[in-house]
Amino acid sequence: MKTKFAPLVAALTLFAVTACSSSDSDSSTQQEEPTGPVALTYWSWAPNMDKVVAAWNAKNPNIQVTVNKQDGGDPAVTKLLTAIKAGSGAPDIMQAEYQKIPTLVSSDAIVDIAAEVGSVKDKFPEGAWSGVTLGSEAVYGVPQDSGPLMFFYRSDVFDKNGLQAPKTWDDYAAAAEKIHKANPKQYLGTFSSNDPGLFAGLAQQAGGSWWGVKGDAWSVNINEPNTQKVAAYWGGLVEKGVIDNKPMYTPEWNAALNDGTQVGWVSAVWAPGVLEGSAKDTKGKWKAATMPQWDVAAPATGNWGGSATSVTTQSKYKKQAAQFATWLNTDPEALKLLAGTANVYPAANDAASVLTSPPAFFSDQPDFYTIAGEAAKVTKPFTYGPNVNVAYNAFNDAFGKAAESKKATAFTEGLATMQQTTVDDLKNTGFTVAG
Repeated sequence: MKTKFAPLVAALTLFAVTACSSSDSDSSTQQEEPTGPVALTYWSWAPNMDKVVAAWNAKNPNIQVTVNKQDGGDPAVTKLLTAIKAGSGAPDIMQAEYQKIPTLVSSDAIVDIAAEVGSVKDKFPEGAWSGVTLGSEAVYGVPQDSGPLMFFYRSDVFDKNGLQAPKTWDDYAAAAEKIHKANPKQYLGTFSSNDPGLFAGLAQQAGGSWWGVKGDAWSVNINEPNTQKVAAYWGGLVEKGVIDNKPMYTPEWNAALNDGTQVGWVSAVWAPGVLEGSAKDTKGKWKAATMPQWDVAAPATGNWGGSATSVTTQSKYKKQAAQFATWLNTDPEALKLLAGTANVYPAANDAASVLTSPPAFFSDQPDFYTIAGEAAKVTKPFTYGPNVNVAYNAFNDAFGKAAESKKATAFTEGLATMQQTTVDDLKNTGFTVAG
């Protein structure tokens, strides 16, 4: 089945059999000039977003936005695509995870708003902006929140072992070995084979970008040197036994954080909320730091999570919806509300300036958001593809087996499996694949 899609780059048409638009009309022809106040609907899963939007509504009587709370992740995407296919029931505005944007673009679910929001590009780090452009001139949303990777560690354990926060990944490996040797029950971290989003962020930091657009085709480059370096590094630590090989977000993992047997965590800016729930007995003992680096002369990090505010192809008021998306993600008042009321880390460059108090779990580290802000600025660009779920499922399977085997070679071999599975799926669903 041939399907019409929104433009990804000039003259680029993508084909897929997984989602069909009910209309062959160009989305730009669906826009209407309002004769009175405009009513927009916004699907979001962020908590208290209705309170954030209330500030907009109070100042914009002619553009009123109603929040419709949704489940995040795949359920939200499935619900939106169902509404798009039916030709009705979709919202005007959608909170869309960066990793889902290619799927929504290829399904003609969200519209290019470059003409309306392109001027705000400089208000965001390059890494965040790349998540809404897919390497093209088209813009499929305004970056809303981000999850720059950071390193969290038990400062008391580091002090006891005469260690400082690792500056490089070699430092991290040395610290992991020293801590585990001093106390065989303690690990600096774990390789979690059920968290492909974290691994993608680690590859991003190293310079990997797993998908791309070449002419009229998608490219897939998962099994590339930078990602191989990351896989070999973590596989080596697991094989050596100096970090654990257990998945995160299990009762066992939560207990390890709380009882001091896991004393470090490579995570994202949102980690304090998790630690507050899982390691409440250790409050005051953790510190946040920038990520260990591959090259200290060129600091970089990746993202774990994050989303944009996108306008759907069914909206009759693209211009007004884009106005709201711009306000939500660039206005100082809105940024404060996003951070303090919706509990997300704004993607904008100005995020750190509106976050004057550290998270409660890190109340004794006043520079927490300064560190986070610097991390966000050096987040490397990364392009997702239209079949992220397939690649991530392949990761769970291949790296789950690798972690269990504790063989470093199995980690790099897992990348070849991910690469082939992802390419085969793109071809089988009708996409043109380069290479």
